[in-house]
Amino acid sequence: MIRRSLPRAFSAASALKGIPLSGATINESVKEAKYAVRGAVLERSMELQRKMAAGEKLPFDKIVPCNIGNPHACLQVPLSFHREVLSLCISPNLATDHPHVFKKDVVERAKHYAAGLTGGVGAYTNSQGIPAVREEIAAFIAERDGHPARADRIYLTNGASEGVRILLTCLLRSGGKKDGLLTPIPQYPLYSASLTLLGGSLVPYHLNEGASWGVEMDNLRETLAAARADGTEVRGIAVINPGNPTGNILAEEQIKDIIKMAVDEKLVVLADEVYQANIWKEGASFSSFKKVACDMGYTGEDGDDRLQLVSFHSTSKGYFGECGLRGGYMEVHGIGAEVRAELYKLASLSLCSNTIGQLATGIMINPPKPGDPSFETFQKERDDILSSLERRSIMVHKALNELEGITCNEADGALYAFPRIRLSEKAKRAAEAEGVPADEYYCLKILDESGIVLVPGSGFGQEEGTLHFRTTFLPAEETMHETLKIMAKAHGKFMDEHRD
Repeated sequence: MIRRSLPRAFSAASALKGIPLSGATINESVKEAKYAVRGAVLERSMELQRKMAAGEKLPFDKIVPCNIGNPHACLQVPLSFHREVLSLCISPNLATDHPHVFKKDVVERAKHYAAGLTGGVGAYTNSQGIPAVREEIAAFIAERDGHPARADRIYLTNGASEGVRILLTCLLRSGGKKDGLLTPIPQYPLYSASLTLLGGSLVPYHLNEGASWGVEMDNLRETLAAARADGTEVRGIAVINPGNPTGNILAEEQIKDIIKMAVDEKLVVLADEVYQANIWKEGASFSSFKKVACDMGYTGEDGDDRLQLVSFHSTSKGYFGECGLRGGYMEVHGIGAEVRAELYKLASLSLCSNTIGQLATGIMINPPKPGDPSFETFQKERDDILSSLERRSIMVHKALNELEGITCNEADGALYAFPRIRLSEKAKRAAEAEGVPADEYYCLKILDESGIVLVPGSGFGQEEGTLHFRTTFLPAEETMHETLKIMAKAHGKFMDEHRD
């Protein structure tokens, strides 16, 4: 037997050990990223849920999830046409086994999708998304905006959130100057968390609470100039319209001002438009950034990169509310072929977004039309959901404004209220003693007393010296009055216990 001695360098290297993954060795950016809608208050609610399941007596008999825009978790009923088409896509034999159950347009839509799905819903699709669905989305955008849209500029994603992350991954560079994104404050914490994970810098521009959470262009320009003077390479601007958590709707003139600034300053616009079907203010309407950009002459065709715009939409909101299906898309405008190829490559890393979510996106933007067999049912279901949401929005804002120390702008759109709360010095000292922000302390106390899950405003960002919380108005309408009474009682008890 011949024995060979290992080189000395190899022997020394083999003695070295790896570093186990632990709280001390994990990527620091992961630890620093915060996502408030699933933060400490939600964790406490899950703890309380376990106590209830174990039979422990609490001041309430159920948890009311007002922390996140998750309509079906609050008992919103799925739309019949949409679920029936998905059922046939998943199990095509249902159409033949139960020929009298499904309407003609349901069967035809399912067959249309099946024709473009080699292997059915269990097979990978094109990484950019099912071509037939992308064509449907392009037609929807063209009809909505009055300007052409192209299927090859559309990328189907697992919810809008994945699209935002893919785009930010392309936008934020490593090394050298720190890249930043102008981000509205308050903001949806997807943006702050993603920026932290990707090593980017959040450049905050504050919305004006006293002016219905409007964008102030002078403040926006000053913020941009200050960030650049401080060494941040500001690459883009995020806009949430309608707003989350604020519920504001941007008028076309405001959108024009933002577009002009983006063109002048060479900023990529990220238009988060997932609440475009949730418009409550009388006389208000939604205008997409794409529409306004095209109205202004920014065609977005190859060779016209004066404005670079990426728009996002999702199946999770509106009247659809299918959060768990994880459907969504992004449309790129004024983004050149080289970058589009890189976006395709990033999408390819996951092979494709989930097939059911892709189909759900197609059904969402292409529902039954007048004259279709399913139209009357769809119209009634849609209108019932939207009218109920509008009534609940009014109920919640009215009730909040009646509470001591709380003022709340009415939501013009979206699914949330974002009230300001004025807490006593005693309450702030109690929060400090527990090592938590004062608004989080308030939310935890309300939860312990009522079972209602709120989100502290500090998780969204807020003007220094102010405190807020976010609540949805998604709990079922038939229980909303009782929920608001429970909230009022818990709030009153908190205020009494924390008077100076």
